[in-house]
Amino acid sequence: MNAGVEPIFWMGNRYATGLQRVTHDPSEITNDGFWAVSISFEGQWTCAQFEQVVDAQFITSDSDFVSSKFKSSMDRDTYISYVHAIQEDVSNGWVYQVNACRMLSAPVEKSFSLAGLFASILKNNPAPYASYLRIPGVEIASASPELFLKRRGNTVTSSPIKGTRPTGGAEFGSKDTAENVMIVDLIRNDLGQICKDGSIDVPRLLGIEKHPGIDHLVSDVTGELKENLSWRQIIEPLLPPGSVSGAPKSSAVKIIAQHEKNRGIYCGAIGWIQGDACELAVAIRTFWKEEETLKFGTGAGITWASDAASEWEETELKAERLIKIASGEIS
Repeated sequence: MNAGVEPIFWMGNRYATGLQRVTHDPSEITNDGFWAVSISFEGQWTCAQFEQVVDAQFITSDSDFVSSKFKSSMDRDTYISYVHAIQEDVSNGWVYQVNACRMLSAPVEKSFSLAGLFASILKNNPAPYASYLRIPGVEIASASPELFLKRRGNTVTSSPIKGTRPTGGAEFGSKDTAENVMIVDLIRNDLGQICKDGSIDVPRLLGIEKHPGIDHLVSDVTGELKENLSWRQIIEPLLPPGSVSGAPKSSAVKIIAQHEKNRGIYCGAIGWIQGDACELAVAIRTFWKEEETLKFGTGAGITWASDAASEWEETELKAERLIKIASGEIS
């Protein structure tokens, strides 16, 4: 399938065309249609209904790459100060963990297309939940490795990532495992709001997944949905994703708001909904356009045990390969 200029959505070989309507009200999602969904970190929904969905690979002849250098919303010293501020909040008992993020951005032409960049991502940085969405006013190319929510019938699964190391690096440390378990507990509580009592399970804890240049610690949390829940009732109690906010979530979100501007698409969710099924990824490792600016976010989970300089290096590691792909240095 070739990506031209028409509105499209692609994820896991689901290739959707024929845009029918766009709404920001999730209560309008119908059971008889295919919907591409993007939800911002702050909870703004964009739901696009498509008419046709086929099984097809993503192919494009576009080859736009970024010629300008990406600039960070925080330099190293500012980010390290942010980490120290979080650790002070931890010591004061306000929070246990916060995901601290910064934005990378580069100017691009208004006609710049992310389709070629996404094709390069699929080739050079394959990710289990890679997705591409283009509708009027929105263009997103994601290399997300993280499952926010999968639904099949009444069974739901969330697979939080906490713990990152370079491929072939040292063993994951106690900080990584403790952080993962902490977020698993948060996800268990989140799913407990929408699932039947006694149905929450953790079939995988602290599994190691290998991705291009990076290894992650990943766990799976599952549950059986309560009866007669709408999509809004299912998804909104889980927002924002626990792995990219912190614990307790309410305190973490307040701290994030004090130090970061709106994250927007970054660290929200992106994916599809159809009937009684969905697959939504956490919108990390994700590029998106805002007017004539290309944006990309990167972050790290901060706890009392964090080393601030190491956390900065983790944000560099997570961004390095994808920024090189966007700049045409890896092709």
